[in-house]
Amino acid sequence: MFLTNYFKKENNNIVISRKQASDFAKDIAGDFNPLHDEDAKRFCVPGDLLFALVLDKYGLSSKMQFRFEGMVGDAVPLHFPDACGEQVCIEDEKGKSYLKVSREGEQRYCEKQLEAFIRSYVAFSGLNFIHVLVPLMQEYQVMINPERPLVIYETMSFELDTLAFEEMTLELVNKQLQVDGKRGDVLLEFALLSGEQQVGTGRKTMVLSGLRPYEQNGLNGMITEYQRRSEARL
Repeated sequence: MFLTNYFKKENNNIVISRKQASDFAKDIAGDFNPLHDEDAKRFCVPGDLLFALVLDKYGLSSKMQFRFEGMVGDAVPLHFPDACGEQVCIEDEKGKSYLKVSREGEQRYCEKQLEAFIRSYVAFSGLNFIHVLVPLMQEYQVMINPERPLVIYETMSFELDTLAFEEMTLELVNKQLQVDGKRGDVLLEFALLSGEQQVGTGRKTMVLSGLRPYEQNGLNGMITEYQRRSEARL
């Protein structure tokens, strides 16, 4: 599986280093969130990598929901249970939960299909800042703190009408932002496409912290810095 370089196994646990997490964010997801930098003080493992590892371990189900419950730090041993039913909980050695997964319906494990699904989803997810969050902040006239930008995954779910596909693309069909003081709740809805055929739908929610009034120069600075970081990786 193409994820081999982004984790290691230790004592029946999965461990993700800062470098592995940062490389996945930038090289696979195209995600340049500073929280995933190798030297970030507030470093955390990308939620997209946890999502990918769940699919790598358990395969695809027709209906899946992911609830992110904590930020995974550097080299935290994570337990992915071997035997699982409809509910899966990813925990550390102390029993702290980081991700809860619900699965329903038909199940399938095909490496080619999984790689196509993972790569498509995380590439779509990696575009969130420029293509989704910036327009939403402009529309609602709020913005995250340029000095400490914090965007946290909350949930992601999808429902597939069929598991008979080999390629996958995602298309955003709706985006919303609900502002409550300094907190913003983002809802994204997307279609899952195999070629020209829609084979499912999905939803993703995120939390924006530390919202403040919109200021064009501040937002321009964040965009410029994001683009600089992206170009530096090329």
